[in-house]
Amino acid sequence: MTDITTRLARYQRPLLIVGAIVLLAAPFMAYPIFLMKLMCFALLAASLNLMIGYVGLLSFGHAMFFGSAAYATAHAVKVWGFDPALGVLFGAAVAAAIGAVTGLLAIRRAGIAFSMITLACAQLVYFIALRSPFTGGEDGIQDVPRGHLLGLLDLKDNLTLYYVIMVVVVVAFWLIWRIVNSPFGQVLTAIRDNEPRAISLGYRVNRYKLLAFTLSAALAGLAGGMKSIVFQIATLTDVSWTTSGEALLMGIVGGLQTMLGPVVGAFVVVTMANSLSSFAEALMIVQGVVFVVVVMLFRRGIVGEINAYLARRASRETS
Repeated sequence: MTDITTRLARYQRPLLIVGAIVLLAAPFMAYPIFLMKLMCFALLAASLNLMIGYVGLLSFGHAMFFGSAAYATAHAVKVWGFDPALGVLFGAAVAAAIGAVTGLLAIRRAGIAFSMITLACAQLVYFIALRSPFTGGEDGIQDVPRGHLLGLLDLKDNLTLYYVIMVVVVVAFWLIWRIVNSPFGQVLTAIRDNEPRAISLGYRVNRYKLLAFTLSAALAGLAGGMKSIVFQIATLTDVSWTTSGEALLMGIVGGLQTMLGPVVGAFVVVTMANSLSSFAEALMIVQGVVFVVVVMLFRRGIVGEINAYLARRASRETS
């Protein structure tokens, strides 16, 4: 097993180099706004994957963190005059606070009960956003100024903003990787695989799950805050259950329990949404078909199947 792991690890450095080159060159080959949308949704999907793939908790309400952070960031930047960086951090903090409250209500339940509690909380946040005066109701918060990052970088330039978003997303993914591969992450995996055994070993399971849920909410909020700066708007769509569904679809299509899966899933789903933006009904049908095909043929998701293939190939080479 160690030899197989070593053989698989040899692919990591070339992939990292290729990934870095692609990220640096991408805005010269594709529309930067599309790429920034892709990165924001990849981070949202990765935050949800942290809960499902590594803790074993299926959340149907991650849009409440994404959307609440989008509203908080937009309001802080436009009305209070916050620096964009401070506004995004404020949005992530708001999402983390909502995550902590929601987690306190939900983590004592498991399975479908946990999922329904997160969905109910998300719907509550949606109706607060719909009725609250500071959110703009159905119009949302529009014309959010991008301003200057720390008074230095002009974020009105799409290319500059792209590289800022890229750095933040890369750091966020590195943080998720560190969480998953830390002793804390190993405890989360143990809770996912056998919660009664983790309890018998003396771990305070609910405390671990609450911390993981709050971290996941903060990461989703970070994505939502950046999205409101990129598009200069926060709308009800950001807190809608459909956004939670898209994030879940991204994780399943790309592959849960993988670091690259949410990125691949986000690329597939966001590209479909952009390509079929003029055909709303067709988009839902195509997304449904893709979901069925992936579940039927690629049970581990795209990246999960590739990892499984490489593992089988390495196993054959060692035998």
